[in-house]
Amino acid sequence: QVQLVESGGGLVQAGGSLRLSCKASGITFSINTMGWYRQAPGKQRELVASISSGGTTSYADSAKDRFTISRDNAKNTAYLQMNSLKPEDTAVYYCKAFREAGIRLIYWGRGTQVTVSL
Repeated sequence: QVQLVESGGGLVQAGGSLRLSCKASGITFSINTMGWYRQAPGKQRELVASISSGGTTSYADSAKDRFTISRDNAKNTAYLQMNSLKPEDTAVYYCKAFREAGIRLIYWGRGTQVTVSL
């Protein structure tokens, strides 16, 4: 059974930091691109950052210079370090796994809430 479990969300003041984790099980983690997405109330889900199996990273403009995505294949875990948080970063953050090789499979976690207050 495939599971992606996000953790690390919470309430933080503007300017603060949070580190999100996404623990994967039931997949060959090392061959998956891992992505962090977010969805604010009334808005579409959007890509925040991604990291390929080879470590290539990509960021949304809103995340550049503030967020850092990383992965630890030994722990089957992806991370999103978020610094200098702003109220507009408030959203549910979702982890996504996209299998790069063989059958293209996509899995989503259930999300973790991040709330940034003034």
